[in-house]
Amino acid sequence: MANRLGDVELDARGMRALAHPVRLAILRTLRERGPSTATRLAPSVGASPSVTSWHLRHLAEHGLVEDAPHGGGGRSRWWRAVGRGFRFQADPADPEAASRLFDALEAAEGDLVGQWREQVRHRLDADWMSAATRRNTGLLATAEELRALDDAIEQLLLPLARRDPAEAPPDARKTRLLLYLLPSAAAADAGADAGASAPADAATAEDNADAADADATAADATAADNDATAADADADADADAGADPAADAGGAR
Repeated sequence: MANRLGDVELDARGMRALAHPVRLAILRTLRERGPSTATRLAPSVGASPSVTSWHLRHLAEHGLVEDAPHGGGGRSRWWRAVGRGFRFQADPADPEAASRLFDALEAAEGDLVGQWREQVRHRLDADWMSAATRRNTGLLATAEELRALDDAIEQLLLPLARRDPAEAPPDARKTRLLLYLLPSAAAADAGADAGASAPADAATAEDNADAADADATAADATAADNDATAADADADADADAGADPAADAGGAR
């Protein structure tokens, strides 16, 4: 089921199903290049056509891909990605599912910012470079406040994420937004950024006047890596050898 942003909301079974490098590659390729067949996808995802077809059927079972209309005739089955992306949260009944998908995503995505920096940044003019931002901000927040922050960001994204490409301004570009909210391990760490300190232990009689080191503990409060927008000029990616013209209609997120 897709949410307001058009992202598929994954349950624990869906998370486990997607936590596979070939399936992640299939989904990413369909989103970037548009509808395709198992045979056409196979070289890009590193699997044979039959194995790619098998993974496509599993993705379809969890609502991540679906049959795509295709007027070219023939017996080939065409597929398209459902939604603009996907979203998942740890299920208390199966926390391992989210952990596996998170690890698979980290391995599959690698250094997206580094790739953008090397492949795209030098091709942007000053106007687009000023719009490509990155933030690393420390916050002091409760779990409830972080969820509210995530919801507020989603509200801001809605008009752009749901925009019909046919109605977008002519200079609009596909853009990737990376967002991480990374809480620290324990609430006790939260005071560190506000100047929390531990009293010094045991000073001798001679030096107890200037006592001891009051900074025994200093830990980062929260680490929130708002890897904001990385402008993704990915028109080159559409030049897939032999790709069907329908592939250009793929969404991006």
